[in-house]
Amino acid sequence: MRAYDLAKPALYALPAETAHEGTHRLLRAVQGTPVESVLRDRYAVDDERLRTEAFGLSFPTPVGVAAGFDKNARVPRTLASLGFGHVEVGGVTAERQPGNPRPRMFRLREDEAIVNRMGFNNDGADLVGDRLDREPAPDVPLGVNVGKSKSTPLEDAADDYRYTYERVGAHADYVAVNVSSPNTPGLRSLQNRDSLERILGTLSDAGADPLLVKFSPDLPGPAVEEALAVVDDLDLDGVIATNTTTERPDSLRSPQRAERGGLSGKPIEERATGMVRFIAERTDVPVVGVGGVSDAAGAYAKIRAGASLVQLYTGLVYEGPSLARDINVGLCDLLERDGFDSVADAVGADL
Repeated sequence: MRAYDLAKPALYALPAETAHEGTHRLLRAVQGTPVESVLRDRYAVDDERLRTEAFGLSFPTPVGVAAGFDKNARVPRTLASLGFGHVEVGGVTAERQPGNPRPRMFRLREDEAIVNRMGFNNDGADLVGDRLDREPAPDVPLGVNVGKSKSTPLEDAADDYRYTYERVGAHADYVAVNVSSPNTPGLRSLQNRDSLERILGTLSDAGADPLLVKFSPDLPGPAVEEALAVVDDLDLDGVIATNTTTERPDSLRSPQRAERGGLSGKPIEERATGMVRFIAERTDVPVVGVGGVSDAAGAYAKIRAGASLVQLYTGLVYEGPSLARDINVGLCDLLERDGFDSVADAVGADL
């Protein structure tokens, strides 16, 4: 039995956000100490077949941490030492925000899922920017996810995003624009063509490069195609698919399924993979696949559907700190089984 399986009962006895905060304190205590090297020796998988190139960056493995786990850029180096090939911190907003009232994160244990309505709680661009200025970067690509401040009117969103980028962008290997969180009022309306052009154009003019945009799984097909037209017109560098969903599949069994917020984890895996395929068929930019990844088979399905990289968050809650290693080892086995020399060869193989 894995050590994490022994720890689960104690962690699950705590409210979800309390357990998350405790995990963060532990990761923070490790960061910058010799324990980082011990973790790297245990969890990192060094295999040439896993090395991936996307939007001008080199990734040691295709498996990364999704935004939301490390909102304030406190533990990116420790996360990298767990074998992740990149870490995306944030979402960061121009203003410091407490987020929505607690409780605002709920485990759906029977469904291996989470519902959250965090509301972009974060330290704000000034403090996160100072932290990135002060602390050494991880040895893998670092993405920064930027969102809109709750108090900023929608018509002023472009300037709000620009302020955040100007405070945090200097240390970001890539910038991801979040216009798809369901927990900031009106935010998803910014996925329309005019709003996207203003926001993404403003960031591009400010020097954001590479620049990616993160879409909702709830966007209908025509809206996705319209958004992708903006991606192509502005020559953006990539698309992240997808954020959490406000929909609730009939298959959900947990009593917490009725909680308001965005659903993540296993129940959205197939839908997110379908969105990856839909997007990859319609654009030539790299796609980052997110949603329900908790094992090598799920990561591989997104890669073969067209994802150059994959990200996860909820899977860590249910599988523990060995998850990146387990996925990377499993990917090597799957690549060998199917005769691929590298992850790059498998990207989009099912299209």
